[in-house]
Amino acid sequence: MITKLRVDATNVDFKELVKNLDKDLAKRDGDDHSFYAQFNKIDVIKHAVVVYKNNIPIGCGAIKRYNSLTTELKRMYTMPSYRGKGIASIILKELEIWAIELSYESCILETGKKQPEAIALYKKMGYHITANYGQYKNIENSLCFEKKLK
Repeated sequence: MITKLRVDATNVDFKELVKNLDKDLAKRDGDDHSFYAQFNKIDVIKHAVVVYKNNIPIGCGAIKRYNSLTTELKRMYTMPSYRGKGIASIILKELEIWAIELSYESCILETGKKQPEAIALYKKMGYHITANYGQYKNIENSLCFEKKLK
């Protein structure tokens, strides 16, 4: 049975999934990993979702305030053996619902060009490519997306 739980960064399962995410990203990003890692600290995360299958944590994601109308999607991850089964879509939908409840009107995100699965997910879920924002402005490996929530 698949269940969702809204948590914050203190949740042990969320922290463990993020460790797995960081290991995966370190392999994909190579020498660029330390640049991206500085923007992915979870201590400021107040809104995260962990998905479980039979009480085993299998995926996570989070949102954090970007500005008064926009939230930023962060720390999306699904355990490798559960990929391709719709888990990331469940996480993303729940985060979008939560963002609307928090009065955000849009959601932005950055992903790496070396993450084709993530790019495909965001396009499938209605996100469109936008100009790179903030710290990702001149980063060639970064691809930024946005979706209007309301």
